[in-house]
Amino acid sequence: MSNSEERGDLVDSEEEDDLTNEVLDISAFHELLSMDDENDEDNEFSRGIVHNYLEQAKSTFADMDKALKDKDLSKLSSLGHFLKGSSATIGVKRVQDCCKHIQFLGKLHNMDGEGSVDEEEALKLIAKELRIGWVEYVKAKEFLGFFYETDFSDGE
Repeated sequence: MSNSEERGDLVDSEEEDDLTNEVLDISAFHELLSMDDENDEDNEFSRGIVHNYLEQAKSTFADMDKALKDKDLSKLSSLGHFLKGSSATIGVKRVQDCCKHIQFLGKLHNMDGEGSVDEEEALKLIAKELRIGWVEYVKAKEFLGFFYETDFSDGE
């Protein structure tokens, strides 16, 4: 039995709403899991994609931290856009939301993409979104590690 089948009760139960609100967009994650070979009990394909995403997200957040220190709004917007898309593919929606906000703020728009903010306010809000994004990344990494029964640590 595959991990997705073994944990079907986890993602298909009444806990689904909590998981959806807390960590993952369950439908996007199910889409990813559907790409696994049905005979692959370890979900190697999706596990590899998730591992790459987690490494990419960690590196991108570090790049965002540097861009914030450099007050490089254009770079922040670009990195936010990049990580937003990767996060959407996996279903890590809270990281996706933070990155969307960073993308807009880097262009001096409000977090919803409408209206405008000045550079000082944008940098302050981006700093807050980055802190939230890191926390949400850790939650997603822990949940995904639990799901795949692995430790997605450096060097894996």
